[in-house]
Amino acid sequence: MRERSTGRGRRRAHPRWRLDESGGDLASGAQLAAGADADRTVGRTEARAGADVTDNFLEFRVRKRFPGFEVDCAGAFGPGVTAIFGPSGAGKTTVLNCIAGMIAPDEGEIAAGGRTLFSSAGRTVVPPEKRRFGYVFQDAALFPHKSVEDNIGYGYALTPPDEREIELGHLIDMLGLAPLMSRSVKNLSGGERQRVAVARALATSPRLLLLDEPLASLDARYTGTIIAYLKRIARELEIPMVYVSHSLSEVTALAQDTLAMENGKAVAFGPTSSVLADPAISAIADYSTLENILEVEVLESGEGSSTSKLKVGDAEFVAPATDMPPGGTVVISLRAGDIILSMDVPSRISARNIVKASVREIHDVGDRVLVYVDVGHRLTVEITENALNDLELAPGTDVYLVVKTASVRMMT
Repeated sequence: MRERSTGRGRRRAHPRWRLDESGGDLASGAQLAAGADADRTVGRTEARAGADVTDNFLEFRVRKRFPGFEVDCAGAFGPGVTAIFGPSGAGKTTVLNCIAGMIAPDEGEIAAGGRTLFSSAGRTVVPPEKRRFGYVFQDAALFPHKSVEDNIGYGYALTPPDEREIELGHLIDMLGLAPLMSRSVKNLSGGERQRVAVARALATSPRLLLLDEPLASLDARYTGTIIAYLKRIARELEIPMVYVSHSLSEVTALAQDTLAMENGKAVAFGPTSSVLADPAISAIADYSTLENILEVEVLESGEGSSTSKLKVGDAEFVAPATDMPPGGTVVISLRAGDIILSMDVPSRISARNIVKASVREIHDVGDRVLVYVDVGHRLTVEITENALNDLELAPGTDVYLVVKTASVRMMT
């Protein structure tokens, strides 16, 4: 991706802040979430291992009241991908819409990149179109009467030439949209529509990309493709993202940090692996659905055979055959509960994949344990407490992963 050499300094550090009651000026940020409970403030940012509180790109404290329900949440997000996770009705979309400026909080403050966007005390309200945020809706929300090209070009045309930091042609190539440009959006699949929606949002060269459950309405065969594209965007464009989802697998695949919400409140925040293990989210997380979603290289496609060979980090996995030729990439899914751990090399078993790995983290989550292992690629494994004790696992322990070929599911 080619960008202007001057850039916007997306990686520039911004001090923590709080809006002054008297004038809305940025001041010391130690009390960002002042007035909120200690349990649900995002002061956990300071406690996060290795975190630098000056690196926050987006900071907010919002309160919004509805009949019978209230959202009261604070956050301080860095420049990478941050997820807002929780069940339906938790208030995730309300927080996202407050950040976007689509609804106004009853009370609070919002700032991005050191710029105040909303202050109830300072009576500051920057309208949505002045915030320069891209927004991807769950249902894509494309212009039905326009072609793919016109949908993407709409935002680009509205962006002043001197503020266009993302080259449109390269954006189209990166999202694989070139063959679709002349088509009507009415004739697109769900996955294609969401790719167009992402491209349209990025065509405005946004300072922040907001995504509201963009995969919720898609078939499973499309979700892996979109996740791979979003990871590529985060890596190449370095645009901060806030990703709303109720899916543990999506959050694990995409987000460095996660804010978990329940009943309008933040209940946990920090590195995604730590949040998944936080007892506060055990009631709202379905760990049985947790999958590793990975973009991997094809080593052997399996032409004339029922199996293929894939490169997963430093390891090779046998998987079902694929149409993708060697050298190409595919997205696979591997359930955390389908990976077996062994302390020794198993012999004379039907499982085709026996891969050496190293244990990196271990987290108790209720009646099960999440083990994060490294094969040159991070994988999540779900085991029982009894298995953990019997194997005497600890960070740094070498183990063998045992995976059946059929457990490696092709998503593209």
